[in-house]
Amino acid sequence: MSTEALGEHAQLLAAAVPAALVAEHIGVGEEITLEIDPQRLVEAARFLKTGPAGLTLCSDITCADFPDEPGRFRLAYHLFAPETGERIRLRVWAGAGDPEVPSVTGVWKTADWHEREVWDMFGVRFTGHPDLSRILMPYDWEGHPLRRDYPLGGEEVWFSDNV
Repeated sequence: MSTEALGEHAQLLAAAVPAALVAEHIGVGEEITLEIDPQRLVEAARFLKTGPAGLTLCSDITCADFPDEPGRFRLAYHLFAPETGERIRLRVWAGAGDPEVPSVTGVWKTADWHEREVWDMFGVRFTGHPDLSRILMPYDWEGHPLRRDYPLGGEEVWFSDNV
């Protein structure tokens, strides 16, 4: 990827962690999205936290299921620099068959619960996570309910007036 048209943080990241940056997008409100190679995620995260960007807070990790895409599960890491107010989003594709990305809990402690939620709802495994267990669903729950291929169903809700 050519660094000529990249923003400042993308250029610094491309120089510090070679081959980590896959793409850069600038969205509404000029929020920068950096698409990262999953194999270089931890290195890129560490650089963005400790480097000039100062993105010391991982405020959220989200996931979206795109069944027709080769990477299927796209994760978004929402990062914030409290001193400057700057926000950057990292995006990573986890893969389709057995979705997996490295854990960033060693970089941001807040990622612990965010990764557990993504695991619980989507089934994306985070290698190196200290306790990848259910956080929202019961421990004996089968499957991951936010996947697009999860079977729909439910139970009728009983109210006191229909007993």
